Amino acid sequence: MSILSGKKILLGVTASIAAYKTAHLVRLFVKSGAQVKVVMTPAAKDFVTPLTLSTLSKNPVYSVFLKKKI
Repeated sequence: MSILSGKKILLGVTASIAAYKTAHLVRLFVKSGAQVKVVMTPAAKDFVTPLTLSTLSKNPVYSVFLKKKI
């Protein structure tokens, strides 16, 4: 049993050349038994697609942020 088994992980992805490595990271987290949800900035889509991360995490990827007036 892994130390990550049953844990819930929220992974934030921003625009960086290292963003492409998040696919491997998500795969390892899921393989270890963690539940992974991904939030990514619109600029991060230039490095990795939401479909890739959604498929690996088995959850929808959130990338649209709405501004709320206060």
